[in-house]
Amino acid sequence: MRAIDLTQVTWRKSSYSNQEGGACLEVSDDLLAAADWRKSSYSNPDGGNCIEFAPNLPAFVPVRDSKNPALGALLFSTSTWSVFVESVK
Repeated sequence: MRAIDLTQVTWRKSSYSNQEGGACLEVSDDLLAAADWRKSSYSNPDGGNCIEFAPNLPAFVPVRDSKNPALGALLFSTSTWSVFVESVK
């Protein structure tokens, strides 16, 4: 499994966690800030039709539009992403 630096990620306790500290769940609204985004080698140099992906996250691969990253990302499991990449080769 690949390691990822989550020190810059902001975590908050879920509103469903109890006050005694048990049964707690933390969630992050900015986990993708830790992503190491890379532009697809098939993207054209003019900036059109570009996608970016982040291969450094251990459980999933986010994919986003490089022209408008604020729109968010689609998340794929690493196994699904591997099948996709092998299929388009």
